[in-house]
Amino acid sequence: MVRPYALLRAGFGYYKTLGMRRVTSSPVDMALGNDGRIFIVGRSGIGQGIRIINWEDDNLGVFGGGDLQWPAAMVIDRDQKLYVSDEATDKICVFTTEGEGGFLESWGEHGDGDGQLDRPSGLAFDADENLYVSDTMNHRIQKFTKDGKFLNKWGCFGQSEGEFNMPWGVAVDELGDVYVADWRNDRVQKFTSDGEFIFKFGASGSEDGEFTRPSGLAVDRDGDIYVVDWGNDRVQLFNSEGRYVEKFIGDAGLSKSSRGYIRPNGVVLRYRDMSRLEISRRLRGPISVKVDDGIRMYIPDFGSHRIQIYEKEAYPLEQHEIAPVPRNPHLLTT
Repeated sequence: MVRPYALLRAGFGYYKTLGMRRVTSSPVDMALGNDGRIFIVGRSGIGQGIRIINWEDDNLGVFGGGDLQWPAAMVIDRDQKLYVSDEATDKICVFTTEGEGGFLESWGEHGDGDGQLDRPSGLAFDADENLYVSDTMNHRIQKFTKDGKFLNKWGCFGQSEGEFNMPWGVAVDELGDVYVADWRNDRVQKFTSDGEFIFKFGASGSEDGEFTRPSGLAVDRDGDIYVVDWGNDRVQLFNSEGRYVEKFIGDAGLSKSSRGYIRPNGVVLRYRDMSRLEISRRLRGPISVKVDDGIRMYIPDFGSHRIQIYEKEAYPLEQHEIAPVPRNPHLLTT
């Protein structure tokens, strides 16, 4: 698919909320199955493990809780196997989604040598299903085959181009370029598939286009870049050149499962009636973001134990349909 020259952005509205506390507790990441199932990996208590729900918000079970200690990110391959990074064990754990789901294998070991890991976090597949891993405490990105064979690495501790300070999220676009959320440097860096630096954007702060500890990120088919601004409780959207477009602070409604829990509970109903609803809609400590070909955006809302979903409305433009970029876009004349 060829990227559009430009976009007519018509909207990016709230679409739906899925999940609730005690089902999708403390969600850190998610993956979309090709059969309508949604897999959500949680990090604490009853949410530990991989929860299965569907678009009707039905709870279809959980698996993998005993095989994960501190999951950080999750991706799914073409065979519908799930790959989960575990910060506590310095491993990548692989699960089948067939039947009720279950653990298959794991690979990785603690260290700083080639193929070794120290608190792995973000994961992303390329078109050949090579797996990119944010090797957070080694301040680098490593590339593996999906069965764990080491292929390549780049990065070291620092603030210069191509250096990292605890990288977290990683994403690969349809062109094969790699995007890294450089967590403690409060920026995003873009590289070729071999680790050659292309560009960076972002700075520390809370204004538009600034970050406070960016975590997950994703890239859609238009080349738009979605960055979870964890410390500012929001997701920011940038175009393919890293220019700020808009932000999402949360607009959740009640999910089907939440309505089913609240409706017969008089005490909860009373507290909700007394609450400030705009606060309950907001994102709280999101860690990851995913997009589909729809294009819908999915935000695991960690602090509120749910998934917020938004839907993009944009129309591709060819070069002849839009005026050239002005030389002085902010110059006003009278």
